[in-house]
Amino acid sequence: MTDACRMESREVLQIELAGLKLEQRDIDDEIDALKAARRPDPLRLQRLKKRRFELTGRIRQIKDQLTPDIIA
Repeated sequence: MTDACRMESREVLQIELAGLKLEQRDIDDEIDALKAARRPDPLRLQRLKKRRFELTGRIRQIKDQLTPDIIA
């Protein structure tokens, strides 16, 4: 893989990471609003938490790909 290809894939990962972080913040806000509601929908809350968990895993994967392996 050439340096140009690595740069492009790194940039794509950084853009995807930013989008996932934004989505995660939106879900956090939605969860907070739902919890503050008078009668929160437990099923919707569960689905949002599951999606947030999935996003957290994907964000962790991308961060691992962006961080170079350092052999000590």
